[in-house]
Amino acid sequence: MAIVELVMPKMGESIMEATILRWHKKPGDKVGADETVLEIATDKVDSEVPSIAEGEIAEVLFNENDVVPVGTVIARIKTAGDDAPAASPATAPAAQQPVAEKQFHAPARTEAPAATAAPTGEPRFYSPLVLTIAQQEGLNFAELEKIPGSGNDGRVTKKDILEYISTRKSAPAQTAPAAETPRAAPVAKQEESPVSKPATTNYSGNVEIIEMDRMRKLIAEHMVRSKQTSPHVTSFAEVDVTNIVRWRDSVKDGFQKREGEKITFMPLFIEAIVRCIKKYPLVNCSIDGDKIVVKKDINIGMATALPSGNLIVPVIRNADMLNLVGLTKSVNQLANAARNNKLKPEDTQNGTFTVTNVGTFGSLTGTPIINQPQVAILAVGAIKKRPVVVETEQGDSIAIRHMMYLSMSYDHRIVDGGLGATFLTAVAQEMEHFDPAREY
Repeated sequence: MAIVELVMPKMGESIMEATILRWHKKPGDKVGADETVLEIATDKVDSEVPSIAEGEIAEVLFNENDVVPVGTVIARIKTAGDDAPAASPATAPAAQQPVAEKQFHAPARTEAPAATAAPTGEPRFYSPLVLTIAQQEGLNFAELEKIPGSGNDGRVTKKDILEYISTRKSAPAQTAPAAETPRAAPVAKQEESPVSKPATTNYSGNVEIIEMDRMRKLIAEHMVRSKQTSPHVTSFAEVDVTNIVRWRDSVKDGFQKREGEKITFMPLFIEAIVRCIKKYPLVNCSIDGDKIVVKKDINIGMATALPSGNLIVPVIRNADMLNLVGLTKSVNQLANAARNNKLKPEDTQNGTFTVTNVGTFGSLTGTPIINQPQVAILAVGAIKKRPVVVETEQGDSIAIRHMMYLSMSYDHRIVDGGLGATFLTAVAQEMEHFDPAREY
C-alpha cells in the first residue's frame, strides 16, 4: 500500500488559508480519482476538493470548521501501489510523530517558510501547524528558536512545541512569580472586560436578531479591511448611452440566434473600460509597500449577486484579448455559474480592475468599495430616459436620451484625482462615441 497525501489547495495569491466546511469522505471510505473528498471555503468562494488518487481514506487530519493553511496535508489516501513515497523514514515505527511531522514539511519549504537563524547559522523552518500553535499561544520567534526540535534536521514538531508550552505554563509560577503576575493580570482582565458583547446586549422594542452567515462575515471583514487600507476617493460622470441602448435593441435577437447568447450591457461597458485601461494603465495596478505593481494583464472582475443576496466577483481573464462575442460569453458563463454556486476557485482569482452594476438594483449611482489589492472599482448606474440638451449643427435642442451615471472609487495613494477623473471621463466618452452602425 502506498500513501498519497491530499493537501489544502492554493486558492489564489492573496489567500493563505481556507475553512473546511464538510467532509464527504471519512476514514475507511473508498474514493475514486477526482471524486470529491471535502468542501472548503475562503473569503472569495466555496469549492470542492477532489481526490488526487483512487484508494481508501486512511485518515483525515482536521475537523469541520477548522481553518487550515494552504499547502497543509489534510488527509491521507491508501492506494494499491507498492511504493510509499509519502511514508516517513525508517524511524517511523518508533512513534506516529515522524509521520505527522512530515505532513507539514513540504508545504513549509514551498510556501515562503518562516525562517529564523538557527544556532548553526542556517535558516530554521517551521511548519504551518507549529506556527499556528505558536500564534495561538503567544509565542514569538525568539522563543520558537529556543525550542529543541526532534524532527528531521532538528525541526520543531507538534509534540515539541506542545511540550514546551506545557512546561512554559507551569515553570513561571515556580521561577519568577513576581515578574509573571503583573503580565498575567492584564491578560485576564482584558478577556473579561468586553461585557458589552452583542450576545449579551439587551435590545429594546420589537426586534429580530439575525446571526450573520459565514459569507456575510467574510464580506464585512473584507470591506472594513479595504477602507482601512486604501484612502478612498470617488469621482462621478454622466454619460449618454443612447447609441448603445439603440444598437443593443436592434441586434439582440440576431445576436442570440447566431451566438446562442443573450447580449447584455455589461460586455459593452467592459469593452469600453478595457480600451481606457490601455490608455491609463496606472489604474490597473496594486501597491506593495512603496512599490507600484503595474499589471500587464487586464483581468476584469465583475461583481455578481449570489442566490443568498451576497456579492461575489468572478474574473474575466485577459479581457483585452476578447472580442464582443467572447466578452458576452464570458460574462454570461460567470454570471450563471455564480447564480448556481458553480464558480471554481480560479474563477475569482487575479482580478486587476472591478466593475459593479448598481443599476441592476435600481440605483442611479453608488460609491463602491475597492476590491483589494486593486486600486480602482467602477460602478454603472441605472439607465434612465431624461430630457437633455443636445448639440447639433442646427443649434442646441432638447431631446429624450438614455442617460446613466458612472462612479469610480480609487486608491488615493496611487491614483490622484486628476488621473481618476481623466480615466472616468475617458470611459464616458468611449461609451458616448459608440458606433451605432458597428457589426458584432
